[in-house]
Amino acid sequence: MHIPDGFLNAGTSAVTGAVSVGAVGYGLYRARKELDEKRVPLLALCAAFVFAAQMLNFPVAGGTSGHFLGGVLAAVLLGPWLGSLVIALVLLVQALGFADGGVTALGANVFNMALVGTVLSYFVFAGFKALLPRNRASFLGAVAAASWLSVMLASGACAVELAVSGTSPLGVALPAMLGVHAIIGIGEALITTAVVAVVLQVRPDLVGSWDLASSGGYALETTGVS
Repeated sequence: MHIPDGFLNAGTSAVTGAVSVGAVGYGLYRARKELDEKRVPLLALCAAFVFAAQMLNFPVAGGTSGHFLGGVLAAVLLGPWLGSLVIALVLLVQALGFADGGVTALGANVFNMALVGTVLSYFVFAGFKALLPRNRASFLGAVAAASWLSVMLASGACAVELAVSGTSPLGVALPAMLGVHAIIGIGEALITTAVVAVVLQVRPDLVGSWDLASSGGYALETTGVS
């Protein structure tokens, strides 16, 4: 899903880059209001975990491999906009320091993974959470479903960008991307749900979308909604 240099045309790179810059700017604005003494180390820890997890690839099928995205994990713990900053920072370090994702495609990669895969997917999670029963199992179920969908949405956005750029027809790129990432998304859901479950068990106060004030359940969190 990390688009290399040369795969997108100038227009697609410019549009996704402009949207990503605006979103990151808004995320920094939200960070000034939302970051506190407890969230600063959590943000750093989350960024380090996502960075390390993304460096580990697991085989999928036909010689392809996938890796952890981490958008829903970051958003569930920190809220959508702080979560998007985590993913954007990870992508920046990967592009500049490890040549993982092109520099000219950085805006598109941030758009796909930090916006679609994190912010949009957080609101998908919030929708699931509002519809499901108010208990821990349903909360984790919403995390799992949103995590899987985050990979599908981000890979779908990537396929559309490749098609718009003339790199690959949408009829070829979209089924190929969604087919492989449907399997990758299962790993994403398992890892994200397991981590959130452990944090809920030991430090539920660190899960920003979990409301400790509710007796036996939780309330729909509005973190990041202005």
